[in-house]
Amino acid sequence: MLINFFKVAWRSLVRGKGFTLLNIGGLAVGMASAMLILIWVRNEVSYDRDYANSDRLYQAWNRSDANHGVIKCWNITPAPLGEALKENYPEVEKASRLGWDESLLFTVGDKGDKRINITGAAADTDFLPMFGFPVVEGDAQTALRDPNSIVLTQKAARSLFGKEDAMGKTVRIDYKYEFKVSAVIKDLPNNTQFDFEYLLPWKYLVWTNQTDSNWDQNSTHSYVLLKPHADIATLNAKIKGIYRQHIKDINVNELFLYPVSRLRLYSNFENGIPTGGKIETVRVFILIAVFILLIACINFMNMSTARSEKRAKEVGIRKVSGALRGSLIGQFLGESILLAAIAGAVALLLVQLSLPSFNLLTKKELIVGYGDPVFWFAFAAFVLFTGIVAGSYPAFFLSAFRPVSVLKGQFKKAHALELRRGLLRHVPSSFGTFVALGSPRKVLVIAQFTFAIILVICTLIIGQQVRYAQARETGYDKDNVVWTYLAGDVKTKYDLIRNELLEKGIALSVTKSSGPLTATWDNGGADWEGKDPNDRTTFNFFNEDGGIVKTAGLQLVLGRDIDTKSYPTDSTAVVLNEAAVKAMGFKDPIGKIIDRGHWGAADWHIIGVVKDFILESPYERVKPIVIQGPKANWFNLMHIKLNSARPTERNLADMEAIFKTDNPRYPFDYHFIDQEYAKKFDDEQVTQTLTALFAGLTIFISCLGLFGLAAYMAENRIKEIGVRKVLGASALSITALLSGDFVRLVVAAILVASPVAWWSMSKWLEGYPYHTAISWQVFILAGAGAVLIALVTVSFQAIRAALGNPVKSLRAE
Repeated sequence: MLINFFKVAWRSLVRGKGFTLLNIGGLAVGMASAMLILIWVRNEVSYDRDYANSDRLYQAWNRSDANHGVIKCWNITPAPLGEALKENYPEVEKASRLGWDESLLFTVGDKGDKRINITGAAADTDFLPMFGFPVVEGDAQTALRDPNSIVLTQKAARSLFGKEDAMGKTVRIDYKYEFKVSAVIKDLPNNTQFDFEYLLPWKYLVWTNQTDSNWDQNSTHSYVLLKPHADIATLNAKIKGIYRQHIKDINVNELFLYPVSRLRLYSNFENGIPTGGKIETVRVFILIAVFILLIACINFMNMSTARSEKRAKEVGIRKVSGALRGSLIGQFLGESILLAAIAGAVALLLVQLSLPSFNLLTKKELIVGYGDPVFWFAFAAFVLFTGIVAGSYPAFFLSAFRPVSVLKGQFKKAHALELRRGLLRHVPSSFGTFVALGSPRKVLVIAQFTFAIILVICTLIIGQQVRYAQARETGYDKDNVVWTYLAGDVKTKYDLIRNELLEKGIALSVTKSSGPLTATWDNGGADWEGKDPNDRTTFNFFNEDGGIVKTAGLQLVLGRDIDTKSYPTDSTAVVLNEAAVKAMGFKDPIGKIIDRGHWGAADWHIIGVVKDFILESPYERVKPIVIQGPKANWFNLMHIKLNSARPTERNLADMEAIFKTDNPRYPFDYHFIDQEYAKKFDDEQVTQTLTALFAGLTIFISCLGLFGLAAYMAENRIKEIGVRKVLGASALSITALLSGDFVRLVVAAILVASPVAWWSMSKWLEGYPYHTAISWQVFILAGAGAVLIALVTVSFQAIRAALGNPVKSLRAE
């Protein structure tokens, strides 16, 4: 019985080779697209969930009523917090700080023959056992206990020692500090927030003056591991006011713990409440995967029901022979599942071939889990689901034929009559009736193109938003500005290097700073004259030694830039941006005093105001910025404004020669500001590219189905076309007649898709404080493109039918 079942199914597929290939092609592309999306989705939803204790891991966050009712949350906390939580709250089992990622120069060998820059961070002893990173060699419990120990990933160990065993070997960092390898851990997976290749003890940051013990300074990330059965709500209530125990100010931040497993997808807060984050993008792509798969299934449904005449007599004979409707449904569903299995195999091949390019596009290292039994179970369920969905409507449709009508030939007549009636619904006044009275096949075609047009409109609006943000005034000149770390001897020879760059005409201006112009490395509060006691405004702080206005091309509104050579008191001077002046409420800010306490000077005097410039996200409002003078004494890099009169390649070559002479032990590494700024658009551009890719595939799949339906329509109406030609109809009028039905369906899809796309993208844009307005041209472009693509798809078959010889089609009449 089962063998006969497969024989019948296989013969049916082979009998209509063209339609079978179209069905397999459409299903395969749809299934491959959905599989790629679901592999990406699985990676996203698994972020930070595979740690040994992921359900008990939390990150410390601050909550503050910063601007009179607007509650803000952020995850940078004071350095002493972690230890205080561990010592004073019995619910906390372990706690650890994690420093900022830092690229350091590693050397190995007596003569330092091998020199490699490796990126990593510093952490407390508890960090490794808290997260349970797999240890290849060493003991996670004690790996960071010795202040002279270091933990390496397998990749870092191979880079430094090749095939030799790294355990116990010594590495030198920045030619100053020696550390002994105490553990080697597996390379980090691609679904973790962390990106380090080494871990140093926290003591290293103390030695290099990169940490502090101030409770009123947010400077690091803090993580805790709760004890089993600890109640997070109760603990959050206890720690809420911890800052008041250490800061003599009633107006301080509140603390709360947030699950590490939710950081990736639910990191957006509004008024102190988590409102989502990347989960919105994940949900959108899940919908896209569902849409693409449904479109592929709709293709199968349409072409199967369109060819119903071919199977009508078979159904009639089977019913006369005693076959029940249930067995027929099973037969047709079996055929669709068999076809889905073949398409699934092709889809798996397509996924494997396209995965490298997909990884480049998404900047991930996704893999297909062939060795995981769960994957094969999920794949089998996926194929079965696709086969059932695709075959359900055709199975019930075909099995419902009445054997008496079919075997008398009345089915064909009735079907032809319905087609002729469809031709009468062409006048504009009956357009609504055309859609309403159309067959389910027409409704399915409308659904296909509705999904496709929605994706096209979304792609265009995302691109519009990216371009809108890219065109936003940055507030500074990005061109020909580079920055490089103050590594090795650059700190002590900074003045010498600066002078050489200026004297040789390589640079127009050089400024030492705490961080790059494209990121915030320091923020906190401040006091000033007339400050509201309830004001908790957080400021971004940026340190410079003078000349940043010239180097970065900032635009002065009031006063001047910091210049300690001409004005020695400028060591404690600050320059504010307009947002900071507004936050402080100054009408005439020049000469006013602000206080940051522990940052090297109690009083900082304001000497200038610059226009707002984008230090963080180009999609957000510009935050208050305070540019501090050299008394802050925390500098990490230098900005260099290159001389545009000289070729950039020559400037870089001459600059490299200077650095190699004055800092020979360190490789010369530099970053262009315009390139760093462009990275701020990466996420949205990836989303746009993925949406465009899958929109294109959706249209392709829809057009495959449209092509098949057009071919069948032309075959089914060949005699009608012959009669029309004999009666004098031109090839153009016949082509227009045959194409008109499909164009009307696409127009109906446009009318349905446009408001849906407008609503969904309006909601998406609300997540960006700085966003574009949706223009009507987007809908015109998407609609016109859809109509044009549909016309091109069906016109081949329509023209072919219109140019056919009527003698051949009417020979048997």
